[in-house]
Amino acid sequence: MAHRQAAQPEQAFHRIAVVGFGLVGASFAASVRAAYPDTQVLAVDIDEHTLTEALARDWATAAALPDDPAFERFVVQGCDLVVLATPVGVVAPYFEDLARWDYRGIVTDTASTKARIVALAESILPHPENFVPGHPMAGSEKNGLEGARPDLFKGAHWILCPDADTPAEHFPRLHELVTSLGARVIALPREDHDEAVAVVSHVPHIVASSLVQLASRHADDQQALMRLAAGGFKDSTRIAAGSPELWCGIAFDNKEALACGLSEMQGIIASFADALDADDRAALTALLAEAAAARRALPAAWVPSTERLLEVRIPMEDRPGVVAEVTTVTSSVGCNIQSIEIDHVTEDSAVLSLVLTDEGDIGQLSAQLINAGFSVSFSPLTAKEHTHVA
Repeated sequence: MAHRQAAQPEQAFHRIAVVGFGLVGASFAASVRAAYPDTQVLAVDIDEHTLTEALARDWATAAALPDDPAFERFVVQGCDLVVLATPVGVVAPYFEDLARWDYRGIVTDTASTKARIVALAESILPHPENFVPGHPMAGSEKNGLEGARPDLFKGAHWILCPDADTPAEHFPRLHELVTSLGARVIALPREDHDEAVAVVSHVPHIVASSLVQLASRHADDQQALMRLAAGGFKDSTRIAAGSPELWCGIAFDNKEALACGLSEMQGIIASFADALDADDRAALTALLAEAAAARRALPAAWVPSTERLLEVRIPMEDRPGVVAEVTTVTSSVGCNIQSIEIDHVTEDSAVLSLVLTDEGDIGQLSAQLINAGFSVSFSPLTAKEHTHVA
């Protein structure tokens, strides 16, 4: 089957307001400005020095304090994306502003927890369906604007959480923007987000902090200890240098899932201690072997083959939630979406076209989509037939 060459996608967003110009917000703005120099970016922050620096670095084309009328003007005069890059605890007033201004564009966020911010969006925004929760899994031990950089998201995972009420076009637009910044998108149900990130992000941060505390307690007795810690120990505990205030807020926002994860972690550590107490070498070897095998199975980096792409075409009713359903299934079986398009056939029907890299379980993807009632066709696609591939 011959494939038409895909046209280069149009710029997904032209006017973006970034609220909170710290590490993630500033890095996002810098990335957007590098990829799309014509995009107008408004920096909103409570610190005037930060705003001055954002303009000086050309990471923003305009700047405003939260109560500056320029913020409202930018939003109501054609802003098509608002990114809330603030702690969850200060989001409510911005939702209230957007509600008062009857903002109808897309709203997303960068918070590492979702339960609280989703509840706020549902209770405050007049158009909560336009809120698509997001979470870039990227950071630095450096805080604020000084730690920001345009390449922060290259190779990083970026979680998006559409649901049944998310308009079908929102996910492809955000996907196009995020992947153009070098990140890879994972679609995750918003109700599953906090438990998942507790395991892969929040518990590891507490464990890293605990390891640093352990070493610090013995540093006075063993003067060489901290010099020895300059190697692998330093790398594995780098995240412990993050902002204590920020991480305290994250921990309490995700208190239940984090507490469960830490309790499970205590049990795992106890199993190692029990094997040592019992002089059980076989048990300890088995524990170490299980962890080693799981660690080796993790991909070293995101390096999908650009010559082994697969196009998946899914005829569908143009109904609420269909894009969220398909993309969530795709992520759940480990498949990475390189690009996503919706071709409208009639007012009520469309074809969802996904281009996948050579990752994940295609058989499981096909089976799960068919079991969900979709008709699916797969076609090999080369890089030359798909211009989205760099």
